Amino acid sequence: MLRFGIVGTGNIAHRFARAISFVPDAKLVAVASRTKEKAEFFQKEFGLCYSFDSYEAMAQSDVIDVAYIAVPHQFHKPCTLLMLKSKKHVLCEKPMAVNEKEALEMFACAKENQRFLMEAMWARFVPGTIKLLELVQSGKLGTLQEIGGDFCYALSENQLSHHVLKVENGGGSLLDVGIYGLNFSKWFFGETVKTMDAKATLWKGIDSYTEVSLTYKEGGISHLSSAVFLDKPNFGYLKGTKGKASIPHFYAPETVNIDYVDGTHETITAPYKANGFEYQIQHVCDCIQQGLLESPVITKEHTLFILKQMDAIRKQIHVHYPQDD
Repeated sequence: MLRFGIVGTGNIAHRFARAISFVPDAKLVAVASRTKEKAEFFQKEFGLCYSFDSYEAMAQSDVIDVAYIAVPHQFHKPCTLLMLKSKKHVLCEKPMAVNEKEALEMFACAKENQRFLMEAMWARFVPGTIKLLELVQSGKLGTLQEIGGDFCYALSENQLSHHVLKVENGGGSLLDVGIYGLNFSKWFFGETVKTMDAKATLWKGIDSYTEVSLTYKEGGISHLSSAVFLDKPNFGYLKGTKGKASIPHFYAPETVNIDYVDGTHETITAPYKANGFEYQIQHVCDCIQQGLLESPVITKEHTLFILKQMDAIRKQIHVHYPQDD
């Protein structure tokens, strides 16, 4: 059984902590925070064996095998490097880094220290995504022609200090939730991107709303959007020559509705065991137990491809982070 420790105590850390109890090969034993109070509160909430009031203290301990990095974007690289250099395996929350340059350094460190490193793109591992991939591969939708994906939410006026709104944090809608649409498009259309056009609404240096259109050499088109001040349904679709799949919460669906051109309809249901995070945790356990240093699903190349896309999109929409210098 692999012993996990969480770096951070925010919402995403809570979600991970709730899911891991559904994974028989994993046990959450520790949490690290920059404040003793938060670490001890989280420890008590989830009945953990250990809490640390610094990330360094957990890294230097021998009580964990795997660190889950669940802090704001700008801390992903330093926290990951800290854990890898302390011979801990790492699952790092998406985006794994603020830009491709940072991610290259992180993967090099993992290789040097012979430790597993994967970006936590949990949505790729849920049963609904697996069933969608099987649906497309079966040919039931015919040749894919178009993909759509909108992941938008609205922060309120009393949330304007949120880390996702800060340039120095690698903030904005693209890195926070637009990354799901780019992953979704890559899962089904691959990497043969012909053109990529982006436009955005900017707010204090970050993209508050972004639209991306991708065309592929084989003829497919993707329309993707992300937002932090706009609330609209998180909806996606796959349109093929034989039918269309309509997908609520497209990036990690539990229900898919399919309308075929012959007039028939099909509904696919694929509920989570817990909250969806449990599948990626099991995948990490499987990889490490097999002696792998990289996931065969969310590969180094996959993560770098998406980060390179986001770097290029930010250039188009004029969003620049301090980490780019």
